[in-house]
Amino acid sequence: MPIDTPDDLREHIELAIRVELTTVPPYLFAMYSIEDQNSEAALLIRSIVAEEMLHAALATNLLLAIGGAPDFASTKYIPHYPMDLPHHRPPLTLELAPCSLDLVENLFMRIEQPEIHGAPAEPDEFETLGQFYHALEIGLEEISARFDLFSDPQRDAQLSDPAFYQPVALDADDSGGLVLIQDLDSAIEAIEIIVHQGEGMSDERWADPAHQELTHYYKLAQISDGTSPLGAVRNVRRNPQTAQYPTELQPVSQLFNSIYRGLYLVMDSMFTDDGNQQRAVGVLYLLMADVLSNLGHFLMQQPVGDGEFAAPTFEVFEFETDAPLAEITALSKIAAESFPQLSSVHEALRGLGFIL
Repeated sequence: MPIDTPDDLREHIELAIRVELTTVPPYLFAMYSIEDQNSEAALLIRSIVAEEMLHAALATNLLLAIGGAPDFASTKYIPHYPMDLPHHRPPLTLELAPCSLDLVENLFMRIEQPEIHGAPAEPDEFETLGQFYHALEIGLEEISARFDLFSDPQRDAQLSDPAFYQPVALDADDSGGLVLIQDLDSAIEAIEIIVHQGEGMSDERWADPAHQELTHYYKLAQISDGTSPLGAVRNVRRNPQTAQYPTELQPVSQLFNSIYRGLYLVMDSMFTDDGNQQRAVGVLYLLMADVLSNLGHFLMQQPVGDGEFAAPTFEVFEFETDAPLAEITALSKIAAESFPQLSSVHEALRGLGFIL
């Protein structure tokens, strides 16, 4: 589908949000499976996850800037696995799998494959993400010449305070951060950050001017070529499902999924002008860095038979009431009763009602 109208452009930007968020669980799953979480390999994948979240935020800012309305409260952006990377051709199946050189080389490096100089822009079915973002850039330039795209950029709803995004280890301060998008120049700046940090261009290895941060592709290449060895990896179940787990472990898996679903509700709160952005950002960091991480590592230490261990399933969780925090807290209480080591997770969740 060509990008000819503002509606076309908004539709393709929503696709960009979906694509960025769809890559996060496979990266997190693989990172959790590495036994030494302080190894350079684990930190490289963690740095990619942090920037994928940044890219989703930049794409959301872009959608808001041209009059769009992101909808994180529904399930429209939530992926399920295994699944094909949206609109990638040839098809590229995303899976939840323990980290391995095969996974890094044949899935992750294909996701982050750099665009070759001179490759055509591809607005719909794209071979590389760089070609897709190139098509978005062209669409922005052409449509903004015919329409007043930025007449109401919804500045207060955008996530643009620099303090809301801090680079993690192995990322550089000057490779790019949050951008307030209010005109064509700032829109192009946001797209260039996404492309330069992620796929890069052709043989460009660096995401920043000072050459302190590798692009995603070359971060993964360091794992592939052994510069950053994987080390021991847990034998976790591939593409797991909660229903496959022992009865006493199922509430823990459901708790993980309910919090993962809650992340989207928090993101829905972040991109509003209600004055709660700072609180929402803090909750997002708490849930991702502490709560989900602890639950993910806990699951990966629980045997489920045949020499395999459990893992987060990232299944879409449907809340049954209009009180998601109450449901999440109830699940955390059940999980903590069976596994007292999860009581700290239960306590951490009790204070989050302001957002959820």
